Amino acid sequence: MRAFVIDQPGQYSISENMAKPQPQDGELLLKIRKVGFCGSDLNTYSGRNPMVSYPRIPGHEIAAEIVEIGRNVPEGYHIGDKVLVLPYTTCGSCWSCLNNRPNACKNNQTLGVQQDGGMTEYLTLPYEKAITGINDLSFSEIALVEPLTVGVHAAGRGAPKAGENLLVFGCGLVGLGAIVGGSMYGANVIAVDIDDKKLELAGKLGAKHVVNSATQNLQDEVEKLTDGHGPAVIVEAIGLSDTFVTAIDLVAFTGTVVYVGYVKNPVEYITKKFVMKEMQILGSRNAIKDDFKAILEVMRNKNMSLEQLISREVPLSEAGPALDYWKNNTASISKILVSFD
Repeated sequence: MRAFVIDQPGQYSISENMAKPQPQDGELLLKIRKVGFCGSDLNTYSGRNPMVSYPRIPGHEIAAEIVEIGRNVPEGYHIGDKVLVLPYTTCGSCWSCLNNRPNACKNNQTLGVQQDGGMTEYLTLPYEKAITGINDLSFSEIALVEPLTVGVHAAGRGAPKAGENLLVFGCGLVGLGAIVGGSMYGANVIAVDIDDKKLELAGKLGAKHVVNSATQNLQDEVEKLTDGHGPAVIVEAIGLSDTFVTAIDLVAFTGTVVYVGYVKNPVEYITKKFVMKEMQILGSRNAIKDDFKAILEVMRNKNMSLEQLISREVPLSEAGPALDYWKNNTASISKILVSFD
């Protein structure tokens, strides 16, 4: 069995002789069909992911099909079913789990981050972590759902009211998910990026206004769009020190900033703005099953194909060069898929 491995920062390999896993009680054996490279995978490759150790098989944006069913799996799972993978684990006993927020489980082991992921030909997982009933979607569409759910969850953390302004920094897949989520709440979504193609996609997915911060004065544009108040909610979906700070500067008094991106190095703030604005600063991590259902419902109700979000699709043998390309052309890439077909 083959797998793509990030051996250490800047180095990768394809393992050719890994043992094919066998499903245990309550598990499914999945044949991997498509896997998306996530920003966390890029950070792992670049040495900027604080939650990963090496070597690591990346991949948690997984589209697969069931090829074998272990014992004690309940009815409703069938060989040949398409599967969307829930890539997180939950311990059930930490404070987050006990308070019905399992997405932030203290002991979470996300596939491809704290444990080896899905960029391999076969994978076993508990049946509870497989979302089925999606045979009407393509494998490419399925592989795009997880990062969008992370963005939907981040928008939900900000809890914008209908008619309020919500600004999203970054129009990668997570940022686009936040745009979808903000639109679901009825917010006036402002999308900010430095790539016009990504901003065009943002408009198609619900952003009412777009700002190219490389060619427009961001502060001036935001003041005009919010009548001088600033956005009620800002979602930072890039993970840059500059945008972490800019979010604090731009948000409205008594507004909310949600960080779903993360920065490895310390970030410096002028903290008086926290108090002056009586603002909320929230983190957002992963997603819950309802977020997955929300994205799937939006896809179906709007008859919306997500395949326009794919920048490149490559076979497993070209996964490493594709990751190198993304590292050197970050702004121009929305999503790279690795195909196991």
